[in-house]
Amino acid sequence: MKIIKAADLSVNFCGIDMPNPFMLSSAPPTGTGNMILQAFEAGWGGAVTKTIGLDKDLASNVTPRLASLSFPGRTDEPKKLYGLENIELITDRPLASWLKEIEEIKAKFADRLLVASIMAGGNDREGWQDLVRRCQDAGADMLELNFSCPHGMPEKGMGAAIGQSPEITGQVTAWVTEVSSIPVMAKMTPNITDIREPARAALEAGAVAISAINTVASIMGVDLNTLNPVPDVNGKSTHGGYSGPAIKPIALKAVSTIASDLKCPISGIGGIETWSDAAEFILLGSTNVQICTAVMFHGFRIIEELEDGLRGFMEDHQFEKIDDFIGVSLSKLADHNALVREPRMVSSIDKDTCVKCDLCVVSCRDAGYQALKPGEDRIPVVDKDLCTGCSLCVQVCPVWDCMKLVAA
Repeated sequence: MKIIKAADLSVNFCGIDMPNPFMLSSAPPTGTGNMILQAFEAGWGGAVTKTIGLDKDLASNVTPRLASLSFPGRTDEPKKLYGLENIELITDRPLASWLKEIEEIKAKFADRLLVASIMAGGNDREGWQDLVRRCQDAGADMLELNFSCPHGMPEKGMGAAIGQSPEITGQVTAWVTEVSSIPVMAKMTPNITDIREPARAALEAGAVAISAINTVASIMGVDLNTLNPVPDVNGKSTHGGYSGPAIKPIALKAVSTIASDLKCPISGIGGIETWSDAAEFILLGSTNVQICTAVMFHGFRIIEELEDGLRGFMEDHQFEKIDDFIGVSLSKLADHNALVREPRMVSSIDKDTCVKCDLCVVSCRDAGYQALKPGEDRIPVVDKDLCTGCSLCVQVCPVWDCMKLVAA
C-alpha cells in the first residue's frame, strides 16, 4: 500500500487559497462581521456574508421566522431536528456597517476566503454595480450573486426571480462582471426545471464559478390546534426556504448535473452536516462546500469534526489533497438505460442481528413483491423466486447490515 503524508485539506478556489474546503454559507450564521470572525477563529476556511443590499432595498424581518421538521414527531420522545424552514430576508443592517466589517475581517484573517453575497433588483444595473464596487473596495475576495432566495425578495424582482430566468441571470451577471475586479460566483436556485440553464447563462456572462443550491421553496406545515400554517406570524404565514439534511439529495443532483455539463468550479451547498456529506459533494464535483443549518443546530465548533473526518477519509482512500477526488464519482453516473440488469440480486438476512420486528415482512407484503414470510422463531424467510432485489427490506430494516442484497 502507498504510504502518504497526513492529508492536505487546503484547496484553491478560483485562484484563492483556503486552509480547508469548509465555508459558512450566506445565512444567519454570517449575519454580522463578528460572527464571521468567531467562525474563522474556530477554524472555518471561508465564509459568505449574509446577503448585502443597498439601504433602499433592506426589509425588516418578522417574528417568528423559523419552523422545523423533527423526528419522531411526537411530544413524548426527544426531538431530533431534521429540516428547517426560514422566512428570514436579506440583511437588515446598513451597507456601511458591512463594508467596515469586511475590512476588519480581512485585516485579521487574510488567509481565509471572504465572499460578499450581494443582491439588487433584476432591472437595477446601477444598484448591482454600486454594490460590486463598494464590496470589492472594502476587501472582499469574491462576490456571490444571490439569484436564488425563494421567498420575500422575488416579489420585488430579486432573488429567485432572477435565477429562474436564464436571460435575466445573464444580463445581471454581465453588469456585475463589467465592473468587478474580483472573481464572481452565481448562486443557483433549485426551484427550476433545469438548473444548468441559468448556470450556463451566468458563466457565459463572465461568472467564474457556480454555488448550488439555495433553499427549496416550502411550507413546513399547519398547526392542527390553531389551523394556522407555520411559522405563525400573528395568524398568517408564507412559503419559505427549506434547508437541512433532507435536501441533500436534491443538492447532490444539482451539483453533479452542473459539474458534468458545465465543467466549472462549484461551491456545493445543501444539507451538509457531516464530513461524509462534504466528501460526497466533492466526489460529485464540488471544489469546496458551504454549510448553514448544521451550524444553526450545533454551532461553529463542528468544524473540528468536519476536518478530522474528511482527513481520515482521504487517508483511508490514499488521497493526498482535495484535488485528488474532486468529481471522481461523476463518471459512475449514467442514464438509466445504461445500468446493467445482471447479476440478479435477492435479499439475505443475518439471523444473529435480526430483532424480529417484522418491518421487512410487512413492507414487502404490502408494497413489495411478497417475497418475505415469517419463519421459524419469527426470523423472516426469503422466497428467492419472488424476490426481485428492490431493496425495500434493506431500507426499512432498523438494524444496520442485518438485511443485505446478495447474488441470487
